[in-house]
Amino acid sequence: MQQFTEHQIDGVLVVAAVGAVDMLTAPQLQEAINAALDRQPTGVVVDLTAVDFLGSAGMQVLMTTRRQLEGTVKFAVVADGPATSRPLKITGIADYVDLFSTLDVALRNLAG
Repeated sequence: MQQFTEHQIDGVLVVAAVGAVDMLTAPQLQEAINAALDRQPTGVVVDLTAVDFLGSAGMQVLMTTRRQLEGTVKFAVVADGPATSRPLKITGIADYVDLFSTLDVALRNLAG
């Protein structure tokens, strides 16, 4: 069962995913991000720490969100490990999206 949770830390909304982010669940991730953006946060972090599969549809959501927020809201992705950070680096998305190994590091970066 796919789950997306959301919480706010100092004006930054964190959308956390669990399990697989693929063509079936990526639209739900996009909806969760869009709902977070409706609250006009200072930043958005997508936390993929608990994701065990990140498919191309999930990566597309990250790219779409990055383009959507360009210059308006700070955006970061937390991904560490072969299931998430590796595909983001191999595809070059890590060059376009700010990628961090932990939520704490991402939050510190967005605050600064």
